[in-house]
Amino acid sequence: MSQPTAAPPSAAPRVNPLQRIWLREIGMERLWLRPAPAPSQPAVDPQVIVSKEVLSASVQVSAAEARPVPQSAAQAAATPVAESPAAAAPVAVAPAAAEPTPGRPGIPASILTRSGPPPRPAPKTEAEAPPPPPVPVAEAIRNASLDEMREQVVACSACGLCKGRRNAVFGHGGQPTRWLVVGEAPGEQEDRQGQPFVGRSGQLLDAMLSSVDMSRERDVFITNVIKCRPPGNRNPKPEEIAACSPYLMRQIALLKPERILVLGRFAAQTLLGTDATIGSLRGRIHQLKTDEGLEIPVVVSYHPAYLLRSPSEKARAWQDLRLAVAQLN
Repeated sequence: MSQPTAAPPSAAPRVNPLQRIWLREIGMERLWLRPAPAPSQPAVDPQVIVSKEVLSASVQVSAAEARPVPQSAAQAAATPVAESPAAAAPVAVAPAAAEPTPGRPGIPASILTRSGPPPRPAPKTEAEAPPPPPVPVAEAIRNASLDEMREQVVACSACGLCKGRRNAVFGHGGQPTRWLVVGEAPGEQEDRQGQPFVGRSGQLLDAMLSSVDMSRERDVFITNVIKCRPPGNRNPKPEEIAACSPYLMRQIALLKPERILVLGRFAAQTLLGTDATIGSLRGRIHQLKTDEGLEIPVVVSYHPAYLLRSPSEKARAWQDLRLAVAQLN
């Protein structure tokens, strides 16, 4: 086969009859034999050259979208296209603008076009779940032993006093218990050592008990209404007393003392459920009724810390001790 001779840029390429037949078979005869554009005119990108009929058909399909096609793609390809001067003229097709997706402002189209039920929210994990409410002290220690309750007092956070304490003071003494000595709240030394009535107040209390043949190591258990030290040794608040007093009542139920010696106004008012002054409460015997049906004699006296500040009141404190011993005998 002889090669076609090169033609000037403005002339159509020359092909022999065999090449023309081959170009006609593949539908490239008109495109191949079309004269090249003049140098002054920009060449059209061959990728976007289509006939007007193809362009018209493309626009109709885009506009109709859901309109059924009367024939298959293979049949459409086999159907000859009528040759006309208008059909032979190629045109450039501009990129079609994307059709806007119907929807509401601010709502993604993927949500509006989604089919089926809406997705369920993800279940909360354990980290996101709210913490369970704290168990009240009275409920937590209902069946606790003395040792179990000691551990609960050390870890207690029922009131705000737990934030400033060094050590919770559960109590200390001999068992079985003849006397239960109840103070108000731990002081600075008690908070440091974790033991009740230490320092000068503790030494004075030991001397008072020894004068009536009592000892904290043998037959006296010593504790407080409040198990944590209030800041600056201030008086306990009502909500602190209410949160901590169940520990004391459980201690009484477990120890079953023969006598209770209450030292200080707040301890006496809490244990006896009254707002009377300590001067009106001391000098006589009170009865404490427990949930188990026991009646325990209660004697009210001054706190050793108050006696250190007011030595003249030691004589009255001695009278209170003698009253407790007389009633016990």
